[in-house]
Amino acid sequence: MTTTLSPEITNPVDGSLGFRIKHFTSDADFNEVQKIGLFSIIWILEGNGSLKADFTSYDLKPGTMLFFMPFQPFQITGTDIKGVILNFHHDFFCIIKHHREVACDGILFNNIDQSPIVNIPVNEAPMLEQVLDQIQQELQVAGLAQHDLITSYLKILLINVTRIKMAQSTEQAPFSEKSTESVLLHSFKTYIEQYFREKHSPGDYAELLNTSVKNLGRVVKEYNQKTPTDLIATRIIVEAKRELYLTDKAIKEIAYDLGFKDEYHFSRYFKNITQTSPQTYRNSLKKAWG
Repeated sequence: MTTTLSPEITNPVDGSLGFRIKHFTSDADFNEVQKIGLFSIIWILEGNGSLKADFTSYDLKPGTMLFFMPFQPFQITGTDIKGVILNFHHDFFCIIKHHREVACDGILFNNIDQSPIVNIPVNEAPMLEQVLDQIQQELQVAGLAQHDLITSYLKILLINVTRIKMAQSTEQAPFSEKSTESVLLHSFKTYIEQYFREKHSPGDYAELLNTSVKNLGRVVKEYNQKTPTDLIATRIIVEAKRELYLTDKAIKEIAYDLGFKDEYHFSRYFKNITQTSPQTYRNSLKKAWG
């Protein structure tokens, strides 16, 4: 794979970053907690290290590919780490809009219950390297329909890695796009991501989905072995933990930001799920992570 740094694509309206790909030769860019406001794909090509993401630690080795949502915190440390990072903005390539073609939402991205890691088999690596090389070449010489070409290559990358992860996974495969249950469950998860700060009950989401609470519960239980309340609470608690660790916001402020009417109700909710209070969690996590 070529190691030349590539230029970036910026939004012509406001100059914000839309897409970039670059190589790194150490952990210097990642050894502090990162909160990148873009979708991020990181491929470790050489070296070994560790990843901390959403308060879980993972071992990294050559061939490891990582996937992060915008602003999802992560930290990478390691010895002789080398690889490539690809970032893109939602406006450049919307994974939800392209779900029917790519189906990576909830598998590679936006799946807080699962590891962000995919281990790329040796026999699959050359094909993915070729895709990245094609992206990089297109970036170096801007031409007609550059955006269309790059998004096409990005689709190829995401489709192939999604297939790899599904082949390695024991999870149930995605349902048919024609399945009513498939559409309902995917829409529910999308709505949770959009409204978890203000809507906390299954009834709120059943109303948005134009279905009954009972039907929503049946579909979620069948395919996720959890209840709608579990999925909503998981998203709220993940965000609460991020805020408690990564910011100095008062717990009262975090409570209001997450849609609770006061600190007491938030603390009781948090403790009921995590078995510890928000303040105790904040203190213990900062001590453990530094």
